[in-house]
Amino acid sequence: MEDDIQVLIHSDQDIVTARQKGRALAAALDFSSGDATLIALAISELARNIVTYAKAGEIRLKVIAGGSRQGIQVVAHDEGPGIDDVEQALRDGFSTSGGMGMGLPGVRRLVDEFQIESKQNQGTTVTFTKWKL
Repeated sequence: MEDDIQVLIHSDQDIVTARQKGRALAAALDFSSGDATLIALAISELARNIVTYAKAGEIRLKVIAGGSRQGIQVVAHDEGPGIDDVEQALRDGFSTSGGMGMGLPGVRRLVDEFQIESKQNQGTTVTFTKWKL
């Protein structure tokens, strides 16, 4: 099993590919099917943000260990316009695209650890970890 997977994100098809690789990695690590679905959903949301706002970026998937537990760490990175107000973007219902605003707050709820860094005109990096129970 590959421990470090990179998917370049430019199109809707790349979103599907990233989601499938996340689900496959979760299955290979014996995550529950429910957790594998949550991981795939979180990856899909982040990849959709890349396509919508930055046009291009990447999703990296990595198997990590913390003490006696195993997990998947996902890093979504782009060099797009960045997020003006990260705190506002993490509030439920906030959307700049006219969508439902489930994106980042939804992702944060689906995972165990969540970090976001964004700089104006330099891009955004979202890192999340989901631990296997």
